[in-house]
Amino acid sequence: MGKVLIIGAGGVSGVVVHKCAQNPDVFQEIVLASRTKSKCDALAAQLERKIETARVDADNVPELVALIKKVNPDLVLNVALPYQDLHIMDACLATGVDYLDTANYEPPDTARFEYRWQWAYHDRFRQAGLMALLGSGFDPGVTSVFCTWIQKHHLDEIHEIDIIDCNAGSHGQPFATNFNPEINIREVTAKGRYWEKGKWIETDPLSVKQEFILPEGLGSLNIYLMYHEELESLAAHIPHLKRARFWMSFSDNYLKHLEVLQNVGMTRIDEVEYNGQKIVPLKFLKALLPDPASLGPLTKGKTCIGCKVKGLQDGQEKTVYVYNICDHEECYKEVQSQAISYTTGVPAMIGAKLMMTGVWKGEGVFNMEQFDPDPFMDELNRCGLPWKAVIL
Repeated sequence: MGKVLIIGAGGVSGVVVHKCAQNPDVFQEIVLASRTKSKCDALAAQLERKIETARVDADNVPELVALIKKVNPDLVLNVALPYQDLHIMDACLATGVDYLDTANYEPPDTARFEYRWQWAYHDRFRQAGLMALLGSGFDPGVTSVFCTWIQKHHLDEIHEIDIIDCNAGSHGQPFATNFNPEINIREVTAKGRYWEKGKWIETDPLSVKQEFILPEGLGSLNIYLMYHEELESLAAHIPHLKRARFWMSFSDNYLKHLEVLQNVGMTRIDEVEYNGQKIVPLKFLKALLPDPASLGPLTKGKTCIGCKVKGLQDGQEKTVYVYNICDHEECYKEVQSQAISYTTGVPAMIGAKLMMTGVWKGEGVFNMEQFDPDPFMDELNRCGLPWKAVIL
């Protein structure tokens, strides 16, 4: 069917590469590139089929352009850092290639992420006849598809959305993050924000919590209100929406470590001077913490991510909960990764597949909820992320 260029060689990338390799009818050729080529080579060695690897600095647009021209892919799949989204989008525009990512742009010097920077590219992609698909991970990504599937099949109007991301697993480490420590800690320590009655309401970081009983006997966890980027796109694209919130679970142990690290300044993202050179404390902390990719063989238990959506059907109130449960150990057996990376990497492959086969197509910059959810939901069941729907 075609060729994909995957940029980035972290934990999510490992899942994406495995899953693309499992679909040779669509991804006939795969090229994996990152700043550290040895990481790409290590991932390639895990596969039964041969792929190409290359080195590229995703902060360097001319380097990206040169590589894309050399590879000549049908799609660039970006699983690098969110700071690099705009560079890669610029390179795609310069070379006339479609684009996909899993997380929206975030400026390096400000702990703030929002879609306006990438939405500003819409006219340029449209005029070039190209498609950019934003946020094809789980949250963002699958969560938006869950909402539009509920809207298509169960509700005439969606009024309230609660996205609930729970990790009931454990890696046994004193303190570690399940994905890039720098991105994770910036996200968790930011102020909470939710959308209600046409405006954004801000809360202090992790100041709003509630107990959530997980389905299928997984127990209960404390979940905390946070801001997450799909709230912004759902608020823009779901009519009749009155409130949208995002919740994530954290253990008491994680929060205590995070509190101490904040108190001593280790989560700062501004430069400080140390021994005559400038360092960013959070970047230094990242170097000390376990690599999320190393947690795969250690992590046991399950994740549960879903959307609880309330609205009207035939004039009557109705609440629908759609969720996926993913087993850390089963993920590691399949692709040598824990479930956090798996739940992001599989939807990235699915989004790329739907683009490359023309099932999802358009000219411009799009979010997940702007397309027919049914093909994506079918692929989730087929590709390792089966979902269930419950009427509450």
